[in-house]
Amino acid sequence: MNKRHITSLISQNFGKFASKEFPSWFQNIINQTYVSLMGLDMSDFNPPNTYKSLNALFTRHLREKRVFSLASEDFISPCDSLISERGTITDDYALQIKGMRYKCADFIGSEFSAEEKAIVADGTFINCYLSPKDYHRYHIPTNLKVLKAVHIPGKFYPVNIPSLKKRLNLFIENERVVILCEASNGKRFYIILVSALNVGVMQVSFEPRIQTNAIATSPQTYEFKELYLDKGDDFGCFEMGSTIIILSEKDMLDVTVNAGEDVKFAQTIAKIK
Repeated sequence: MNKRHITSLISQNFGKFASKEFPSWFQNIINQTYVSLMGLDMSDFNPPNTYKSLNALFTRHLREKRVFSLASEDFISPCDSLISERGTITDDYALQIKGMRYKCADFIGSEFSAEEKAIVADGTFINCYLSPKDYHRYHIPTNLKVLKAVHIPGKFYPVNIPSLKKRLNLFIENERVVILCEASNGKRFYIILVSALNVGVMQVSFEPRIQTNAIATSPQTYEFKELYLDKGDDFGCFEMGSTIIILSEKDMLDVTVNAGEDVKFAQTIAKIK
């Protein structure tokens, strides 16, 4: 049996604490302390004392739906996040942060064919970093068809900016869920959910068999024939902050946001060509 990495054990134990429902008076102290320490903006959500566990606070739903553009060319942010990097994939390399690059084929993983990996050649990447203060749920950025999803077990290194600057291939080492999608115009792209320290679970609502930070030690593949999801659909959440990477084929996206910019779910971040 493969020995689990210490980051996995730390994340799993934190997840147990976060999921525990303490007596309401004590849970309220935990929730209020977290909100204050992390600087959460709760204006779009129910009050902190309404959540029965820290995990319920992490995975909170919006009180009201956000309005977004219904225009087919508008590609919206899947989450509240910092655009930690964006740009063009060059010679199969993208940036996890300026000066630190990684190979897309390795990131996408061995469960995808050479042809499937090649769709992002000379394409576009967008890195969305969710900090612990952010809304943790993620949404569909454009009307799409899900073709394939692969859960790749791995480590749980932090994905904050200091960590991205000092650990080469961090995204490739961490556990992730790689989702191959086809937009309504036929162009293909990947949505990749990347784990981080204290992310006990990455939920994927359309495929409940995906169990992250579990006992799986090898990639698990799930293929779909007629799975269509609409722009804005909620398809899961991180149980703590982490990162979502978009990798698209060439000439699909004209990105309209810059690295270092804070964005909100429902905000248009690119135009589909």
